[in-house]
Formats: sequence, structure tokens, C-alpha cells
Amino acid sequence: MAKAPDSDHDEAVVRRAPLFTALDDSAASTLKAAMTTVKINKGGVLFSEGDEGQTLYVIVDGKIKLGTRSSDGRENLLSILGPGEMFGELSLFDVGPRTATATAVTDTRLLALGHDKVIPWVTAHPEVSLQLLARLAQRLRRTNEVVSDLVFSDVPGRVAKALIDLGERFGVKKDDGFHVNHDLTQEELAQLVGASRETVNKALADFAARGWLRLEARAVVVLDYERLAKRGK
Repeated sequence: MAKAPDSDHDEAVVRRAPLFTALDDSAASTLKAAMTTVKINKGGVLFSEGDEGQTLYVIVDGKIKLGTRSSDGRENLLSILGPGEMFGELSLFDVGPRTATATAVTDTRLLALGHDKVIPWVTAHPEVSLQLLARLAQRLRRTNEVVSDLVFSDVPGRVAKALIDLGERFGVKKDDGFHVNHDLTQEELAQLVGASRETVNKALADFAARGWLRLEARAVVVLDYERLAKRGK
């Protein structure tokens, strides 16, 4: 029986996740069959900071934001994740409290794999361990980069860099420019770059006035990618 188009789409997306990239097609299909589907509506919380963590997730459709909240209630966004990206992998090596809250930015569909199923699988497929360790190394490198940006980069530079990063993962090139549908409010974008909404709005308005981009609802159309990317370095 032929696969449905949606099944082919899911397969292609899931195969991009670090948990799957080192596996052959047969092993990947077996692992995917062991995972459970989770659906969460826009604004829904998948798990909260401090919750017990025993599950790894791979996004099939939609976007998830990972954030933390300070004691005075301020929120800081750590990252925005989309199809093919994986999170919750720390629970594979350290079954402890979640270090962030995962919230659906849009209606989202995920695949979930519990700690009890992952460990035997990794033991049987040691090549997966190398991929997971590489993923953790990338995460640490990214954390160091964010800290460095907060110290050495100004807000406009951080906004430009964030838009380029979002564009590389969610952007679509069209005749009138590079469409980046990030689905974030301006408050969320401000939280992502560690600045006030007013300062971020000022930076966006300046980029628009320079003709580098066009602002749209929860999206931007990049008109001068080279200049915006240079401002984000």
C-alpha cells in the first residue's frame, strides 16, 4: 500500500531530527513507530519549568517557544523551534526538572519518546549517542553565543541577527523578498533578544525606514538580506 502524502511529509521532517539522522530507513521507521503523537493548540503549555522531565520531543508541524521566567515575573525566550527540531533531550541523560517552559506558538503536532524507551534504543544503536552528544554541544555553543551577544552586541544588532536566524529556518523566498513568518508578537521578539519592546520596535522601524525589510503581522519581508545580515554580525 502506498504511503499517504502526509505520511511522506512527516517522514521527511522527522528524519531531520538529530535522533534520526544517523539511522538507516528501517531503524528510523522502527523508532518512529515507538513514538506517540502529541497535539497542542496555539498558546498551550506542553510542560513548565520545574516539571519532571522524562520525554524527548520532535516537532512535526508548528512552532514551540522555550522560555524561562524570573522571580519578578519577567519572561526570557531561549529559542523558537520548528519542524524537524528536537527538544527535551536533557531528560535522556539527566531525569530531573525541566529547565524551561515549552509553549505552542502555533497549533503544533509533535512526536514524543519517553526516557524508558530511549535508553534501550541508544544502547542498541550507539551511533545515535554521537548525534545526541553533538546536539548537546551545539546547544552549549548556542548558549555561549547568546551570552556573548548580550554583552557585546547592541539591540539593533541582536534584532537583525534574530531575524536572519528565524529566516534561515522559517523563511520562504518570493518575488517581492524573503518572507519570514516567525509568528511572534513584538513582545515575544523582544524577549528573544533580551530587550524592551520599545527598543525592539525602534530597531524594526529603523530597518524598515532604511528599506531593509517590510513589517507585517507577526512576520517580516526582508528586502535587503545582505545589509540586514551584516548588521547582525
